[in-house]
Amino acid sequence: MQYPSRPRVLCVDDEIRSLETLERTLDEEFDVLTATSTEAAIRLLEENSIQAVLCDQRMPGQTGVEFLIEVRERWPQTARLILSGYTDSEDIIRGLNEAGIFQYLTKPWHPDHLLLTLQNACRMVELQSENDLLATEMRLTTPQVEDQVEAKKQRLRQRFDFSEILRSSDSPLNQLCNQVAQVAPFDISVLVTGPSGSGKELFARALHYNSLRADKPFVVENCGAMPDELLASELFGHRKGAFTGAISDHVGLFEQADGGTIFLDEIGEISPAFQVKLLRVLQEREVRRVGDSQRRPINVRVIASTNRRLEEEVAAGRFREDLYYRLAEVTLELPALEQRAEDIPLLANAFLDRAVEAFDKPVDGFSDEALECLSGYAWPGNVRQLQNEVRRMLVMAKEPVLGADLIHPRVLRSCVDGEPAPRLADVADLSGTLKERVEQLEKQILRETLIRHRWNKSRASRELGLSRVGLRAKIERYELDTQ
Repeated sequence: MQYPSRPRVLCVDDEIRSLETLERTLDEEFDVLTATSTEAAIRLLEENSIQAVLCDQRMPGQTGVEFLIEVRERWPQTARLILSGYTDSEDIIRGLNEAGIFQYLTKPWHPDHLLLTLQNACRMVELQSENDLLATEMRLTTPQVEDQVEAKKQRLRQRFDFSEILRSSDSPLNQLCNQVAQVAPFDISVLVTGPSGSGKELFARALHYNSLRADKPFVVENCGAMPDELLASELFGHRKGAFTGAISDHVGLFEQADGGTIFLDEIGEISPAFQVKLLRVLQEREVRRVGDSQRRPINVRVIASTNRRLEEEVAAGRFREDLYYRLAEVTLELPALEQRAEDIPLLANAFLDRAVEAFDKPVDGFSDEALECLSGYAWPGNVRQLQNEVRRMLVMAKEPVLGADLIHPRVLRSCVDGEPAPRLADVADLSGTLKERVEQLEKQILRETLIRHRWNKSRASRELGLSRVGLRAKIERYELDTQ
């Protein structure tokens, strides 16, 4: 029902002076209609959208309660109020029970109290109307919401499908993806190892979304450098008042993940004392919130990850052997990015596409030289570092093609002809005579400087302290290509 901009109120009283007084009092806040009989009031209700009816109790022919009973049957969304100079308890009880009146007001009435009561009544009607509309909308849109949720689930499954993990045809990840695909459907714990930034969470999500638990929650907790008390609260939950700052009950991640998967990142960082608590949860498959005596059963799959070698930690006594075997029913070891250099061009282009969309800064891609340099770097920060470098290059770019001059100098200094370049600290490990070693370093410094100055020989020669003729001679000597 569409109500007027100002709340509309119908006043019903057989006394003209009472109606005039009511109209003068209410006119500033409401759109006021008046009726001297219930018959006239019914006609007004049939012709108008009315939010509240204020009716006298003692009227000829039909009492206010009897009239409001009829109003309730025909216009149940309208607020109903009685205004009477009599306080008969039977009338009040009948009005409450049968007419469902909002309030029973007595004469003489106070203007402010009457205004406030009617404002509350009209506000209640508006809220009820909004609630009914939302309920109707929810009923109508439930299939749409279900379709949207299912579509999101399908997109997640597709995003974390093994075929969507970027890798070349001869990538070291191919065998690993086959192994993950074989393990995913089985409800066993998996330990994912590998250096920081190598994509351990990506594979954990792939395990979840290709398992029988794919429709249930996937929750993540980074266990590194977190105090035991806070980690216990996050994973197991706590009761209100269990410790300072626990102002309400908190459901832990193990309970939130019930039916699904919990991913415990950096599991090798937890303390020996917490290892005991976690082992008990995994053995008994139930949790007890901090400060609570009740134990709650859980049904979760545990995937853990670490950049440590837990076998060595176990041998050194820093990690419990029984917990290790609980977590590592299957172990997946991810290679560092430098061990899969053939995947770098694919990853760099994918990261660039995402950055272009995120920053709304379209470009044409990388130059061949830029991809060569990116592929020749060792990437100690692995995939995460590569992604950050690509985003930085896009932000700094002024041309449609991202050239090698945009690459950070530390990356350039490690790139010669697509191979990791020698560093000063590694000179002793270079092969050849002293002259040959010096030439390797000189070639690297020349190329890095030229790239950084976008092959502007004047600026490069000034930085290197060479004449243009001397720089040109060295370029020819080392066969440095400017293309």
